[in-house]
Amino acid sequence: MPSKYSNETVPISYYLHKHDVRPVMHHYLIMNNQQNIYGKHGAVIAKKPCVALLVTCLVDLFRPAVGFAAVKLLEEAGYNVEVPEQSCCGQPNYNNGDRAGARAMALQLVDIFQPYDYVVVPSGSCAGMLRVHYPALFKPGSKSRERADDLAGRTHELTSFLHGIAGVTEVQAQLFAKVTYHDGCAGLREMRVRDQPRALLATVGGLELAELNEPDVCCGFGGTFCVKYPDISERIIEKKIADIRSTGADYVLAGDLGCLLTIGGKLHRDGSTIVACHVAEVLAGMASAKTDADD
Repeated sequence: MPSKYSNETVPISYYLHKHDVRPVMHHYLIMNNQQNIYGKHGAVIAKKPCVALLVTCLVDLFRPAVGFAAVKLLEEAGYNVEVPEQSCCGQPNYNNGDRAGARAMALQLVDIFQPYDYVVVPSGSCAGMLRVHYPALFKPGSKSRERADDLAGRTHELTSFLHGIAGVTEVQAQLFAKVTYHDGCAGLREMRVRDQPRALLATVGGLELAELNEPDVCCGFGGTFCVKYPDISERIIEKKIADIRSTGADYVLAGDLGCLLTIGGKLHRDGSTIVACHVAEVLAGMASAKTDADD
């Protein structure tokens, strides 16, 4: 098992399936839940609200440290955190016209996340799928639509949840570097995430934020867009990289790993030393000088 909050690169799903189907990182999560229910002398104390983390496919398989960072931030904000067995949110199916496949995955996650007070996602794109698109998959007035609406109302992007719901006003992390910030398309337009990550980053010791000229312009990832239209995607990412370089930043941050893999991959191909890093890693004090997206 990893340390409580791990920077390692073994997929989170490894722990889920290698051990059992209880919450990922189940050893310390279960211990924390027990401590929240029973005090030092066995007295029952108030139970904290319970958050389910939707890890997302990319975080699970490409940079699990983002998931551990999210858990760290949520626990420090005072929540019980669980990572139930889960699958893809169905966004690739939905974006490629497979509404039946997306609907099946939606129903699965609706069932999985039904018991939780909140569902938090370290991705504006996947959070937007649950909040905006799940309800649209089902007929108005149907039971499935009612349940999808209920899940949508409990679903939040990570920084939006920390800042707006949990009331986090500052973090204890430090990063003595200049950073810039890319706003992912879905996070900005579907989840209205813009000011929240910046407000939290403003409390990171030593961090200097240098804004992009066009922070809200697409990076060229777009899910399967970069596979279907690689030439167009490459032109888009070239413009984004030029904007990033113009800031003189040491790090480029974002709230969606898809964007970061695209940006980090291009930076690496260009021989740049700029590090692409998820905002959760910085806020949790888990940012490192080199990350998986840059390999």
